[in-house]
This record gives sequence, C-alpha cells and structure tokens, in this order.
Amino acid sequence: MTGNETRVLLLEGIHEAAVESFAAAGYRNVERLTQSLTGSDLVDALGDVDLIGIRSRTQLDASALDAAEKLKAIGCFCIGTNQVDLDSARRMGVPVFNAPFSNTRSVAELAIADIILLMRGIPEKSARARRGEWAKTARNAYEVRGKCLGIVGYGRIGSQLGILAEGLGLRVLYYDIEHKLPLGNAAPVNRLEELLAEADVVSLHIPETPVTRNIIDAEAMAAMRPGALLINAARGSVVDIEALALALKTGHIGGAAIDVFPVEPKSNQETFESPLREFDNVILTPHIGGATEEAQLNIAREVVAKLVKYNDNGSTVSAVNFPQVTIPDHDHRRRILHIHRNEPGVMEQINHVFSANGVNVAAQYLETQADVGYVVMDIEHEDAGPLLDELRAISATIRVRLLH
Repeated sequence: MTGNETRVLLLEGIHEAAVESFAAAGYRNVERLTQSLTGSDLVDALGDVDLIGIRSRTQLDASALDAAEKLKAIGCFCIGTNQVDLDSARRMGVPVFNAPFSNTRSVAELAIADIILLMRGIPEKSARARRGEWAKTARNAYEVRGKCLGIVGYGRIGSQLGILAEGLGLRVLYYDIEHKLPLGNAAPVNRLEELLAEADVVSLHIPETPVTRNIIDAEAMAAMRPGALLINAARGSVVDIEALALALKTGHIGGAAIDVFPVEPKSNQETFESPLREFDNVILTPHIGGATEEAQLNIAREVVAKLVKYNDNGSTVSAVNFPQVTIPDHDHRRRILHIHRNEPGVMEQINHVFSANGVNVAAQYLETQADVGYVVMDIEHEDAGPLLDELRAISATIRVRLLH
C-alpha cells in the first residue's frame, strides 16, 4: 500500500505539522479533526482507517479496536498510552507508537512556574485582587532559593526538572522505584515517606499503574511537612483529589498545582468539575503540561515519523506494545510482514511456504513477545500474491502485509 492509498485519521486537534509531515512522506489521504470521537462515531470512523492519531481523550478500548479491521498502527501524540488497550491492539497485530521525549521540557517548565507562583502565594493574591481585595503582605511568601524540592519519579521529566530547579537554588531530592543515577547535585532517597517528610514542594512525575494509583492519598499527605506544596503534572489517578481537598481545608497542605485529573472534560465546551475549584491557593490547569507550540510541533513530527517508518518499512522500533524489529530499507526487493500468535512451529510453516514455491529469502528479521511474533522477510520473487494467500492460511497468522 502506497502513501496515497493509506487513509490516515488524526483526532483531537493534533498539530498541523503532522499533516505536513505525512504530505512530505507522500501521504495525501489525511483527515484532521479538532475533537475526540466516542461511541458509534468512533466505531464508524475506524471502519476504513489504516493509521490513526490520537491524544489523551480518545479511548481505543477493545470494542473500538474490534471495529478497526483495516487498522495497521496507532499513534499517541503524547507521552501516555493508557487511553489504548495495548494488549488488544497487539493481539490484533497493531503496534502503538508515542512521543516519550518531545514534551519533556514543556512539562518541566510548567512545574518550575508552579513552584515559583505557589511559593510566593500568587494564585491566592491574584484571586483576592480580582474580588477587589488588596492583600499586600509578605506573610507566607517565600523565595525558592534554599527550599527543598522532592521529585517523585526521576525519569526524563523529573530529572530535567531537577536540573532547572537547582539553577534556581533549590535543593533536590528524588524517589524512584528503579535505581537512577542523579544529575547535578540531586540526591536519591530510599523511601517515599522520607521524601515527603523532607520536601517543601513535592512534584509528581510518575506513570499511571496499579501501584501508583492514589499513591498520594490521605496518609501520604499527612506525612508531608505542614504547609508543603503539591504539584501533579503526571497522571490524574495518582492523587486522591478528595483527600487533597480536605488537606487544603485544614491547611496542612499549603497549596497545590494540578494539571491532570481523574476525570477530565472530553472537549473544551464541557464544564470542568472538581472539588479543588473552591481554593484560591490552588493552580488548576487543563492538562497543558505538554501544550506548548514547541512540544506539539516536536510530538507531531516524532510520531508521524514512526508511523510512516512502520507503514513503509516495517520497523517497529519504539512501539510500546509490540515486538521491536529494526529493519533496513528494502530497495529492489519484496518485503512481507507476518504477524502471528507466538506458537511453536510457526516459523517452520512460514519457511516451508517459501521453500515449496522456490522463493529465495534474502533477509529475515524476527522478534517475539509472550503472545505475538513478528517476522519481516525480504524475498526475491516477482509474484507475491499466491505467497500471501498461503501465509494467511497458516492457523497462527494474525496479519500479513506486502510492502511495495
């Protein structure tokens, strides 16, 4: 299938650079919508799509994926992929790609801005000024220099935040379930409770997993220093919002900046509801950690490049749910992609098809995961049609595709 024949659907206002990047690669049949789709609208849209690009609102669960019979790959134009049923996609032979690096700086900068604003009490002073109150006071307003920042999750964003914070004079501690080498003067702690007890500001940069769900609950907040600040630009599920509202009411938490929420509006026209709306000392932002022009441009280019590379070449490097195969270009050869259930004897059956038809296999690349195998074969044969039929007839076959 050529780029002109490939139908691409982009949802949720993905940056226009994505369309430009597809066009530069020869893809002309690209539809870009500003909103997410749900229910029957999503099912209907998926029926004739080869590649789909989404952000965080569109939910590609098993039932939605079942309707996507032609779907070859999914691009998540963001860091997270929890909006996709990754196991179902893999079992259907659909790799999922994301952009784990492109918005790192933007999220780290938002956290820095939140730290400075909360330390100075700006959100509350601004809210009071809008009500006509003149709250000119130095009480509970602090410089960030010399304060302790505790970073929970020392990955790409957390580590970059630590470097930026040190430049402002903050002392940085971090906690991560994996061993991570410190950058700059940051210091690791062995237990989350140790970080919570020490930090003036706690900033969360962790993924959504069963372990991290409500990791900052009432007990964790009680372990924080009185008056400490909490920042969450990670995932909405990692903070117990009701417990945070109570801790803010009692004054134990001195302020918060929350960019992600357990339940978020599906469009900009839907009302945002949260018990945190009543607090002047809380910064509420609508999931904009990576919403800068620079980040969205980089994300668009990164994810499109991965989708095009897979569709044109077969490479699955950096797919989050799929066996990863690095493959050179295939000039002057036919390339067949075979996705199958990972069962004993499948490769023997595949190779038998070629040997029985007198086909020379010039190169073969294979990777497997627990339930799925992916093999790419370059062959020296003009008429590949009958070969594809025989490969599809193998009982373990999930999907076969010929690259031109």
